[in-house]
Amino acid sequence: MSERESMPYDVVIVGAGPAGLSAAIRLKQLAGEAGSELSVCILEKGSEVGAHILSGAVIDPRALDELLPSWRDDGCPLAATPVTENHHWVLSEKGKSGFPEFITPPFLHNKGTYTGSLGNLCRWLADKAQEMGVEIFPGFAAAEILYHDNGSVKGVATGDMGVARDGEHKPDYQPGLELHAKYTFFAEGCRGHLTKQLIRNFALDADSQPQIYGIGIKELWDIDPAHHVPGRVIHTQGWPLTDGANGGGFLYHQADGQVALGFVTWLSYKNPYLSPFQEMQRWKTHPEIAAILKGGKRVSYGARAISDGGFQSVPKLVAPGAALIGDAAGFLNVPRIKGTHTSMKSGMMAAEAAFAAVGAGREADELAAYPEAYEKSWVYKELRGVRNVAPLVKKFGDTWGTLLAGAAMWMELLGLRWPFTMKHKPDNEGLWHASVAPKIDYPKPDGVLTFDRLTSVFISNTNHEEDQPVHLTLKDPEIPIGYNLPVYAEPAQRYCPAGVYEVVGEGDDLRFQINAQNCVHCKTCDIKDPTQNINWVVPEGGGGPNYPNM
Repeated sequence: MSERESMPYDVVIVGAGPAGLSAAIRLKQLAGEAGSELSVCILEKGSEVGAHILSGAVIDPRALDELLPSWRDDGCPLAATPVTENHHWVLSEKGKSGFPEFITPPFLHNKGTYTGSLGNLCRWLADKAQEMGVEIFPGFAAAEILYHDNGSVKGVATGDMGVARDGEHKPDYQPGLELHAKYTFFAEGCRGHLTKQLIRNFALDADSQPQIYGIGIKELWDIDPAHHVPGRVIHTQGWPLTDGANGGGFLYHQADGQVALGFVTWLSYKNPYLSPFQEMQRWKTHPEIAAILKGGKRVSYGARAISDGGFQSVPKLVAPGAALIGDAAGFLNVPRIKGTHTSMKSGMMAAEAAFAAVGAGREADELAAYPEAYEKSWVYKELRGVRNVAPLVKKFGDTWGTLLAGAAMWMELLGLRWPFTMKHKPDNEGLWHASVAPKIDYPKPDGVLTFDRLTSVFISNTNHEEDQPVHLTLKDPEIPIGYNLPVYAEPAQRYCPAGVYEVVGEGDDLRFQINAQNCVHCKTCDIKDPTQNINWVVPEGGGGPNYPNM
């Protein structure tokens, strides 16, 4: 067995998303202000910063204003497209009705926000971080949490490179690298491989509600200039979702004649025949959406799970030697459809706590100052005020649930706090049996407006090194065919937006096939499998999608 080398740092950050990068920048700012040295390292499993970043995105700049106040005049690509129009449509199969803006609380109006590529924002933040001395290692996946003898977190180890599917070492084999830190920040995003372990090992979710999720499926289009209005933001709800499923669509007019559009399906849906990918494709056929895309060309595709639990699902944020930041902790504001600003702020708060601790000569203890800062912050206040929105919509449906959610938000905004916080149920529970579920007839793709999954995966630039271990593991290989297929018609065939899972063969010769090469790292399978039989583990670094401008 090859001996792993180790490198010491003050702070190691897993993930170069907005939270991880903001934390690194804030650490370096504080060190600069104090005239001290602080070593900071970021590991990023994507082939480059931004490769795995996927979001709508309409971004509230509040945290960015705090972190880098001159960003608008400093080449930040986000500054190109401020939001100029805000629309909310309730769709029927052929028509729409606009939701009057005056009915909704002001924080839903998108005033002062910007629309653009979150991936490009992260690339810009990475440049800023590196200018300040942060070391960023793209293409290196953190695969293992390291612990001290007393159980506190010591750091992480990157995955071995050049391991064959059968576990043998290939000629280009390289052992992983250990990164030791006084404090390790987990900024893996939604449903991170190591975050799951950390939460479980330290029971960080003991006093919180189960995290719940949606899956966002996104496309980027070049559209006819006649249909393009830079800064126009459109959200939709209603059609095509049925049978109590919830979610909605978005269409953002961004820079350079492009629109980012997509559809979010909450993973609490009941019908095992539902396909979030197909719902998104069907949504595009609505006359109002199709008219905007007419004459345009699809240029990119991606999918990502979204943490929808909000306030009551935020776990304990710290463990000895470790902190959860960003979407690893689930700071998304669901009704605003925004989490970049809250994620960035969480990274900044964790950074301030860690800097003070290192300066005091501490290490590998709990950064109690971070959750204390969170509970006093605008992030806490913002999430608390909308905590009952998603549960109300789920419980009472699109129409009555939306009205009740609106009332709840107005009351909280006016200081009339609801005396209770509603609970969540895990998304893998409650699927109907296939025998009682209505099948859904999805139209065939036309290759112009609507597409199939494999064509879509191709333009996500997804790739994994040949002959590496499959990173989609089954706890029991018998369950897909022996239980999920007869009971639920094996829903993995439909909830995966990349065609990873197939049931192949005929009669008594059926088998469950995993096309891991197609995986876009959305994590939906890890969330929605009814028996929690699928475990997503991090593959070799550099694999997965390579999202441009997403």
